[in-house]
Amino acid sequence: MTDIEIATSAHKETIFSIAEKINAVEYLEPYGKDKGKIKRFTLGKEKKGKLILVTSINPTPYGEGKTTVSIGLNDGLRKIGKNSIAVLREPSLGPVFGIKGGATGGGYAQVVPMEDINLHFTGDFHAITTANNLISAAIDNHIYFGNVLNLDPNKILFRRCIDLNDRALRSISIPNRTERVQITAASEMMSILCLASDLEDLKRRVDNILIGFNTNNEPVYAKSLKISGSIATILKDAIYPNLVQSLENNPILIHGGPFANVGHGCNSIIATNLGLELSDYVVTEAGFGSDLGAEKFFDIKCRKANLKPDCVLIVATIRALKHHDITGENNLEKGLENLEAHIDNMLNYTSHIIVTLNRFDDDKEEEIGIIKKFVEEKKIEFAINNVYRQGGNGSIELANKVVNICNKENDFHLLYKSEDSIKNKIEKIANSIYHTNKINYKEEVLEKIKQFENLGYKDYPICIAKTQYSLTDDPKLLGYPKNHEITVEDITLLGGSEFIVVYLGKIMTMPGLARTSNYENIDINKDGEIKGLF
Repeated sequence: MTDIEIATSAHKETIFSIAEKINAVEYLEPYGKDKGKIKRFTLGKEKKGKLILVTSINPTPYGEGKTTVSIGLNDGLRKIGKNSIAVLREPSLGPVFGIKGGATGGGYAQVVPMEDINLHFTGDFHAITTANNLISAAIDNHIYFGNVLNLDPNKILFRRCIDLNDRALRSISIPNRTERVQITAASEMMSILCLASDLEDLKRRVDNILIGFNTNNEPVYAKSLKISGSIATILKDAIYPNLVQSLENNPILIHGGPFANVGHGCNSIIATNLGLELSDYVVTEAGFGSDLGAEKFFDIKCRKANLKPDCVLIVATIRALKHHDITGENNLEKGLENLEAHIDNMLNYTSHIIVTLNRFDDDKEEEIGIIKKFVEEKKIEFAINNVYRQGGNGSIELANKVVNICNKENDFHLLYKSEDSIKNKIEKIANSIYHTNKINYKEEVLEKIKQFENLGYKDYPICIAKTQYSLTDDPKLLGYPKNHEITVEDITLLGGSEFIVVYLGKIMTMPGLARTSNYENIDINKDGEIKGLF
């Protein structure tokens, strides 16, 4: 059976039944029978839950299955009697109709209703897109009606967005200036929603958006547009987390969806904090490999929300590890270098690490043994999971190891200090996570760094935008590259998000569609049955 056939044939409980399992019925606003929103920013309870982050090796065309493992692990924790919840990101329509597909897990470790979650869900992405584009419309409206703020059309930083892959929008001409449209998951409005603590904090962040500079090269902020009230009104429902269920009828919160190569790659702080109040174990994931998603989860999200993860899972597959053999011979032992790099990365933050092998039917016992020996020789826990085929039953061993490691004293710490200089932060990430020995800065980047520090933004964390396929800024450098150079191409300040984006290599904030994209496979019949989603 395909993923969508498994999902649509599954028995779903009502959303009220799911809310009962986490004692949240009184906070539930249903959206139909099988999904709803938890209409609270906080319950005012102690955040008692243990926080488990699921990350992975560098992604490959095969897919490593972080979301699938997160869902399956939550099901497994419930099977061994633990009060757990998974807290995930929302899928973007760009990948759904492009190459990657949806983001609701796979096989027997999925969230449902998968077709709704992958398509329009509760309308969060549309609200975020509209809120973002209202600011852009207000900027150009202000210029049209006399430009009292004296905005320099060539120095406007805030961009329009759309939740589709459309390379034609990467650069367009509009009256008075050019515009570069980006995908909604890369927008500042997405990161603001995911980092805000409540509606008032969201309005504060919107006011602090640096929309550009005036002709005297002075910063201009969105508060000058008197727009934060309208933005908050548009996002009045989108700011609340969504409640759904797994195939095994276990609770899942899904909220927010920033990409991890051009954004910070994590679900919302509101959803994570609610999960920690509602359960004893919270399973969450961060986009792409540990060098992008996990690093930003720690150094941006955990820093902002004062979170301390109790356990980090690194997901790997045998075929992905073979892909990372830089000789091209698909040699597993040579490909293990990439796993070693991600273990080393996570040791910068904590010793509470588990490597979990996401098992496939054609995996050989001999090869599994090679990985197990390699990991255990590094004094790291190892567990096989088979959640794709077996759901929660396929993660019992993993769930027990997670519980054991979460019971140890938490030794989590951040990579850098907020008071470090911008360059020092970049260099600590580059040296410790990307394993580079030289950083090249474009001259204009150095000027921007000086400008941002003079404006008082030195304490902001760094959000590096780079390729997900390699530890470096070159997608072709697989494995565990060392003694390589990286180049900082650009740097920009997101005042509302309260972080600084650093661009390594040529990074597109608007993806394009492939020659053969998934929109060719999706269809719906007269009975409303959808096919082709995955």
